[in-house]
Amino acid sequence: MSAYEFSESLDIVFNFLKNDKKHTILIVDDEINNLQLLKRTFRGQYNILTAGNGVEALSVVKEYGNEISLIVSDQKMPVMEGTDFLKEVRQTHPQIIKILLTGHVDTDIIISSINDCDLFQYVLKPFDVEELKIAVEKGIDKYEMSTNNKVYYNELRTLFYETIRSISNALDTKDAYTNGHSLRVTLYSMILAKELNLDEDYLEDIEIAGLLHDIGKIAMPKNILCKNGRLTDEEFNVMKSHPAKGEKIVLNINKLETISSWVKAHHEKYDGSGYPLGLKGEEIPLAGRIIALADTYDAMTSTRSYRKALEHDVAISEIKRCAGTQFDPKLAEMFVSLASTIDEARKNPEEYYSKYSLLNKNINFKLISAEETNRVS
Repeated sequence: MSAYEFSESLDIVFNFLKNDKKHTILIVDDEINNLQLLKRTFRGQYNILTAGNGVEALSVVKEYGNEISLIVSDQKMPVMEGTDFLKEVRQTHPQIIKILLTGHVDTDIIISSINDCDLFQYVLKPFDVEELKIAVEKGIDKYEMSTNNKVYYNELRTLFYETIRSISNALDTKDAYTNGHSLRVTLYSMILAKELNLDEDYLEDIEIAGLLHDIGKIAMPKNILCKNGRLTDEEFNVMKSHPAKGEKIVLNINKLETISSWVKAHHEKYDGSGYPLGLKGEEIPLAGRIIALADTYDAMTSTRSYRKALEHDVAISEIKRCAGTQFDPKLAEMFVSLASTIDEARKNPEEYYSKYSLLNKNINFKLISAEETNRVS
């Protein structure tokens, strides 16, 4: 046993003897600096166990699994990757809350972590320590509710939508120029959809589709997604594949099969000139036509690397002009009639989202307004 491992063993024993009333968390990372940082971050509040890879971590879980409340695991590790490790944990100790850290966004990892690992949250590296601390605290709250038999249907649903939110946030934060985009598109879509008097189940599905409409961009090369300037024709052709890739991701997530075609359709145009299928008119799913309007409005009123944001009135005029070609004319007319509400929502997204969201009112969505995004220039 090395001096470091011996020190770790002493720490484990000391923590269990001295802090037996604290929750115990397991930290798994093959990078010693990350392991030490996370240990320093959480050791004052929790009992800490550590492991350098998935196989070592399984041994720790085998011995201390009944005491472990939460696991924070890196994804890319030698011997066994994070998702493989967490799948094993789910089989033997399903009550343990799981948080996955990764610097490599991969569609297969997303699908696997949601469907197979019962993942609580998905956090991109480099992570913000304070945000990770909040995620762990929320995870511990979930653990306490679960072990006290207080998790009912709504709590389980909240857990699911927390995961959806974390994936949506992970996508938006990949590019400073689109930070908050998915959440604002969801808000504008909800405002329009509610005006159509659609039933609540359909509205809820639209809300999820809005959050995930650009999920296919996770599969886009970073040099294209974050390019400082306009895309070449070749690069744009690559970018045009993101709706179909998004459909593939969503189609493989349990409970989201219904909205997969909506995600694929959000760049279709009413006159048939859109992509990826060139659908025309009402061949385009209603939710796809709604999200297309919201998506275009937010794109126009947000700053991009190659241009400044358009004023709200200019964007509304463009929507009028493109009614019947790019957009469903009836939906475009309704969107224009809601222009003042849309503008207020753009300026105060957090306030307006609380009015329109149907997904677990107790989830604290932190929205980033278009005006905040527009300061990036």
